[in-house]
Amino acid sequence: MAQVKQLLSFTLGSTRRVYLPKLSVAVTREYSAYGPNFVEPVFRREDINKLKETGEAKTLAHIPIKAAKTEQTCSEFYDPQLERFINYVMRKGKKSLARSIVNQSLQQVKRIQIQKYHKETDPDEKAKVVLDPLKVFHAAVENCKPLLNLTPIKRGGATYQVPVPITPHKATFMSMNWLIEQGKAEPKTTRFHFKLANELVNASMGHGRVIKRKEDLHRQCEANRAYAHYI
Repeated sequence: MAQVKQLLSFTLGSTRRVYLPKLSVAVTREYSAYGPNFVEPVFRREDINKLKETGEAKTLAHIPIKAAKTEQTCSEFYDPQLERFINYVMRKGKKSLARSIVNQSLQQVKRIQIQKYHKETDPDEKAKVVLDPLKVFHAAVENCKPLLNLTPIKRGGATYQVPVPITPHKATFMSMNWLIEQGKAEPKTTRFHFKLANELVNASMGHGRVIKRKEDLHRQCEANRAYAHYI
């Protein structure tokens, strides 16, 4: 930005003083705390053992490593997919509240599965009941992942809903968001973690509203398969 420099000068005896006004120029730059030679940290024990077995740990010994994030830990209870789900539940940066809500949902899943376990009289059916809430969560997310999605494409002045394949990352994003939306659905008198827990249990068994939503999407993609050549 061009700025005009105004010079104010006056003479005091034989000394001439020149004053330049301070120029304030707003310069915005993005700086990283780590240089380009820093690598991502390896914090899981399984991954560290693999690096030691393959010999890659020796090559990383003299390479600068970034600091691990707050939620990254070597604990056996750390689950990357669950941490991602907590981030999707989080609103307005209140991650501790989101983590508390998700933990309450998993506790409710545990209660539902234990009640189901004790109600079963058949030993074979009782053995099929999954008591680990994390396994129920992973099964629910996996069952809710869509394979196709509709995208609007304009051709000849008309807009067509064209079925397109989606990436695994996008499929996981849609699956988790559908589960969260179902937790916010009716009835409003029921707490979020109760509705989310019920939907996780239903989705892990292959039925429920989110599963129906995925099947409806696939049905729409099948109906619009004639427009697939517009991709």
